[in-house]
Amino acid sequence: MSKKEMICIACPIGCHLSVMEENGNYLVEGNQCPRGEKYGLKEVINPTRMITTTVKITGAHFKRLPVKSSEPIPKKEIFRFMCFLDTVEVKSPIKKGETVIKDILGLGIDVVSSRSM
Repeated sequence: MSKKEMICIACPIGCHLSVMEENGNYLVEGNQCPRGEKYGLKEVINPTRMITTTVKITGAHFKRLPVKSSEPIPKKEIFRFMCFLDTVEVKSPIKKGETVIKDILGLGIDVVSSRSM
């Protein structure tokens, strides 16, 4: 049996969760709302994160354009995601919310601009 402890960030309460796994069955304890159970299971089975970073831009006042992932990406893909973004260079003008990269690395997730430049 494996056990993982974490603090839930699904709501403002911040419950201390314990997620136990035994033979493919999961048990979440410590949650005070249903969102805590969902968060705990997701964090143990397939943890994801939103990514915010910058990419190079030419023809703008600043040299870096702030961007973010359109959806959370699997934690195991973060390094590959960031290495790819390090090679990207876009050209001005770019509007806030504009898709900079569509379906990055075949993950079905876009990279969008966080600022107009």
